[in-house]
Formats: sequence, C-alpha cells, structure tokens
Amino acid sequence: MNLKWGLSFLFFIIGLSFLTFSCYQNRVYDWDMPGYLGSVYSWEFPDDAKKVQETVYSDIEKEASKTEFNDILHYNHANEVFYADYKAFDEQLPYYKIKIGYNAAVYALYKLGFTGPHSVLLVNIFSYFICGLLVFYALMQFFPKNYFIAPLLTLLVFWFPSVRDMAQNPTPDMFVFVFLMLFIISLLQKKSELLQFIFLLCCVLIRPDYVLFAMSYLFAALVYKYFKENKKIDYSIIIQGFSMAIIYVAIIKYYNYPGWKDLFYDSFFYRRPVISAEKADFTFERYFDFIIFKIINFKKITLASVTLLGAIFYFSKDWWIRILGLLFFVNIYIKFVFFPDSANLRFFIGFVLLLFITLLYALSKKYNGFQLRKIP
Repeated sequence: MNLKWGLSFLFFIIGLSFLTFSCYQNRVYDWDMPGYLGSVYSWEFPDDAKKVQETVYSDIEKEASKTEFNDILHYNHANEVFYADYKAFDEQLPYYKIKIGYNAAVYALYKLGFTGPHSVLLVNIFSYFICGLLVFYALMQFFPKNYFIAPLLTLLVFWFPSVRDMAQNPTPDMFVFVFLMLFIISLLQKKSELLQFIFLLCCVLIRPDYVLFAMSYLFAALVYKYFKENKKIDYSIIIQGFSMAIIYVAIIKYYNYPGWKDLFYDSFFYRRPVISAEKADFTFERYFDFIIFKIINFKKITLASVTLLGAIFYFSKDWWIRILGLLFFVNIYIKFVFFPDSANLRFFIGFVLLLFITLLYALSKKYNGFQLRKIP
C-alpha cells in the first residue's frame, strides 16, 4: 500500500512540478503589479513616495517584455498618469496596501534577495505548488484505497486555465487559496475552532474582502450549533466575529482605504487618475443596470456552482455538509454583488473549488464510508 501511494505521489509531483514551471514560464507582468510593488517598496522608503514610484517602474521595466511594460503604462489614461505623477501613484496605493498578508509574503521574498517583480510573482507560483499538495492530501484522505484518483483529479484541476491564471498573475488569489484549503481541511477533520479561526484570519489579512466569507461562516456555524446541538449560544464564535470585524476595520482605517464605492467606480466606470480630484459618484440605478449586464456573462460560474451544489445535496444527507456547500455557493454571489468582474474567474474560482472539494468529501462518505483521519 505504501509503495503504491509512493508511486502515485511521485507521478503527482512530476506532473505538478511541470505545471508549476509552466506557470512560471508564462508569468504575467500586468497593471496590478505596480500597486503591489509600490505597497512593498513603501515599507522600504516610507518617507519618499517619489522614490517608491520611480523604483517600481524601473524594476518592472528591467524584467517585463517591452510589450508588457507598454501595456502596464497605457492600459488606461490613469496608468499613464501614475507613471508620470508620483503623487497620483501614491494616492491609489491604499487599494493594494490593505492586503497586508500578501504584501508581507512579497516583502519576505524581496528581503531574501529576489527582485521586487519576481517576489510578487513567486508568491503565487509557490502558492500554486503548495495548493496542489494540499488538494492531493485532501483527496488522498477522501479515497485512501484509490491510488490514482488523488493525483489525476488534482492535476486535472490545476491544469485548468482559470487556476493557472491565478498563479501567473500578480494578484493575491492563489495565495489566499492556500489558507482556504487549510481552512476546509481543518473544518472537515474537525480540528480546533482556534485553528480554523487563524486560517480565516489569514484569508482576511491577505484579502480583506474575505471578511464577508469569514463572517458568513461564523454566522452559519453559530446558528447550526444552536439548533442542532445544545440550544445554547456559543459565545466563542461571537468573540471570533467581533475580533475579525475589529481587525478588518483597523486595516481599513490605518491605510486610509477609500471605500467600496470608490473601488467600484474606479474598477468598472472610470479609473480616476487622481483620486482626490474627483468624487466617486454613481446612482443605485446605474449600479443595478451594471450588475444585470454582468450577470448575463456569469454563465460558466453559475452553471458549475449550481451543478456542484445540486450534487452535494443529492449525495449527502449530512446537513452540515449541505450548509457548507450552500455557504460557498452564496459567497460566490456575495462577491459578485460587491465586485462583478465576471470576465475574471479568479475572483470566484476559489469558492467553486471549495464546492468541488466538499462534493468529493460527500462522495467519499457515501461510497467509501471513510472518516477523515487526524493529521499525525
């Protein structure tokens, strides 16, 4: 048995290494990179915004292809202004600075000797490989006597373009998925609530908008425990929720985050070259019309998520597993309502993958009668 799993793992590692190297070879230098790099360099030069801006573009120009660098500069008018005006560049950094967990990981690689642009990209490349290991581990636990399900399914998932895009682009989405996987593994293995809270907190530190997911999970856990277990309120969950909310507000306030309305306006209506020079103003009617337009192009995620949720309800009679599936499904649309970038699947694919993991767990319980083992 150990030999078979050893051969299975060897096959998997070779495949995952190939995919990881392919992601590295196809890494992308895009218009998000200056923001994250500027956030990291502002720790190096906290009192010199001009040097931060000059170093950011100088370092990217050394590594990116000429075409990629031109795309960064001329993606829109605002990007041209960011390149020419260090004050305008500095004003938009709070959009990126609040992702302190991601920036800290980038900064750690930078201090280890990697270049700034490489540090941004390598966080995602390393995260892609680690996520692959975590998914393999979970499937190995789900199907302990099927030596090829874990490597083949994991490699298939990580071969999908939308998953590889998360690794190739300078965004925190792949990094946060590491902690989403740690969270769901600890949850299904019934690890301590403190450990689960730490993983959720890491998600919020990496991407503060994950506070919505964290709070919705804590609320679901609170309600489920009250009605299904002892009819008593679990005050530890309430304390976790308040702690999460306080940390989130502290991050937003400390970095002077402009707010959701500003982010929505700059992302979907008009990217303001100088944030302080123009108010982000739009009506609910304009917002609603935009949401309706975007949801029409949300067919792939909708089809995949509805199918997975339906399968979870069909194969599992465990109400907690059903609630988890519903939680992941609902958070796809919570995220969509606040940031309806239907063209970028990376914003939603993490929750779709959590639905997939939950379905596989339900299948393993139904057909294998397998209980997750404790991590030694």
